[in-house]
Amino acid sequence: MAPMLNDDLLCGFETNDDAAVYRLSDTHAALLTVDFFTPIVDDPYDFGRITAANSLSDIYAMGGTPLTAMNMLAFSCALGTDAAAEILRGGADVCAEAGVVIVGGHTIDDAEPKYGLSVMGTVHPDEVWLNRGAQPDDVLILTKPIGTGIWGTALKREVVLESEAREAIESMALLNKAAAEAAKGLDVHACTDITGFGLAGHIHEMALASNVNAEIALDVVPLLPQVKEFAARGIVPGRTADIASWAQEFIVFDETYPADEQELWLNIICDPQTSGGLLLALPRDDAGEYLQRMGGLAVAIGQCAAGEGTLRFI
Repeated sequence: MAPMLNDDLLCGFETNDDAAVYRLSDTHAALLTVDFFTPIVDDPYDFGRITAANSLSDIYAMGGTPLTAMNMLAFSCALGTDAAAEILRGGADVCAEAGVVIVGGHTIDDAEPKYGLSVMGTVHPDEVWLNRGAQPDDVLILTKPIGTGIWGTALKREVVLESEAREAIESMALLNKAAAEAAKGLDVHACTDITGFGLAGHIHEMALASNVNAEIALDVVPLLPQVKEFAARGIVPGRTADIASWAQEFIVFDETYPADEQELWLNIICDPQTSGGLLLALPRDDAGEYLQRMGGLAVAIGQCAAGEGTLRFI
């Protein structure tokens, strides 16, 4: 489908950006996004929290402030209202933490539960962060560990109890608000959040849209606990194989990685994430300032170089 041409549509879906940007005036633009999915955890309250954080993340990834949200809930009437109420309570609590007002929504009767938010935020038209604009020698910074898809699969296969997955659950429920606010006033060349296409997929989208390559140091990429162990045992989401097959077209591993280790890492960097962290491309001086502001809650995982979207893992 061809995008609609409009002078006030500053960003549509040309390079898979996280939200649409529509100019309202010389000083304000609206950020518009929508996201929903099926439960990744059994606890309905945690499911609501995670989904809300994931939906709001698109606004933070564009450098904006979320203002309002509308609930979207698909739920079987046969299950009663208690679980549905807990999902909505979880979403409402995270929205309140973000300063977001829930202004309504829509529900349907569906055998498979689904929940999400349609979110509206604002940003100055001249201060929008896009997933394109990274430059050679920029530092790539990641603000959350990866491995949520692998942990979700471990839960579904009952390899672990939900009580053992608390660190992964809290990571997914953590807003990207503080990570976005810490970059205010810095020269953010590009930004996105890490979600359904995994770390490799979203770095590639940024690199390709920016006409750069990315060099990533695997030994510093932050991982949730036991992610390597689970991946080595084949506990990975079914969609990982599709992402990995696509990613092999633009991924190059350093020759020091043997074939079996490459396969292991491919399953990790292609793990589809739920409510992952921000990925920012910053010039070196600003990157150092950002890491200092984040106080250890962000990691420099690599840098950009001249190129056309290749990812080199070293």
